[in-house]
Amino acid sequence: MSAASELKPLVKSLNSASSEEETLKILNTLKDFAKITEAVLRESKAGLAVGKLRSNASKPVSELAKEIVRKWKHEVEREKAAGGGSKGAAKPPGASAPAKKAVSSSAAATPSTPVTPSGSGGTKFNDTRSAKSDGIKVEYTGDKTRDKCAELIYDALVFDSGAPSELILNRAKDVEKTVLNDHGGTTAAYKAKIRSLFVNLKDKNNPGLRESVISGDLPVSRFCKMSSQDMASEERKRADELIAQQNLFNTLGAGEQEAETDAFQCGRCKQRKCRYRQAQTRSADEPMTTFVTCTVCNNRWKFS
Repeated sequence: MSAASELKPLVKSLNSASSEEETLKILNTLKDFAKITEAVLRESKAGLAVGKLRSNASKPVSELAKEIVRKWKHEVEREKAAGGGSKGAAKPPGASAPAKKAVSSSAAATPSTPVTPSGSGGTKFNDTRSAKSDGIKVEYTGDKTRDKCAELIYDALVFDSGAPSELILNRAKDVEKTVLNDHGGTTAAYKAKIRSLFVNLKDKNNPGLRESVISGDLPVSRFCKMSSQDMASEERKRADELIAQQNLFNTLGAGEQEAETDAFQCGRCKQRKCRYRQAQTRSADEPMTTFVTCTVCNNRWKFS
């Protein structure tokens, strides 16, 4: 049995794991897997499955996933450094160096013809990939603006991915076409949306977004309609929520008179020296929200 065939059942189990304990058990098995090469990762799709877990809400799961990805990157780079033969072995059958040159020349001569990425050379499993390093010429529309936008999306998706070039190229094209249809052409809104998608996809702290788009777990049609807030990582969303709460306290507190009371006990210092105020932050038929500030340790909380 090949190494990729051994990995595939583990990848399937990882994708369907229903508990943190089960996920950690499978990740530890993958971590100890000894036959890791670029070709094995690409065929088994283990890189995609583990990469998505780097942004998992469970810290033990995300930390272990990051550790495995680093380990696999090191092993793939070591494999390539061992000799030119290993790099060539990772290419799909028939993807020789002359084929790469032929594809590039053909793409340059006929801009409206989609590039065939199977001859683009070995796919790198590190954080330096781009259309240029993969040998990909994104020239499939004859429109320089559209082709450049698709290339930007490709660069954002690919830079730390181990997925095949052809898969990522197809995703980039789908994203560009969807944004074009949503905005009725290469308008200013089209360009602004492409920039927004590029910035959020390229965020090094949000690998889960890239992996979800590449794997298809997040449909392109839905992804292209997401706002920057929707695309943010779970860590970023939690941080933004804390900032919003703090700003709400600051805004409502500006110039407002707060009453002092001992009716509330601070959960932090256990003292009863507090100030409070009330505000209608929701609809009129909802109860008012009470904002409390401890005068001893400055702890703040609210309730309705």
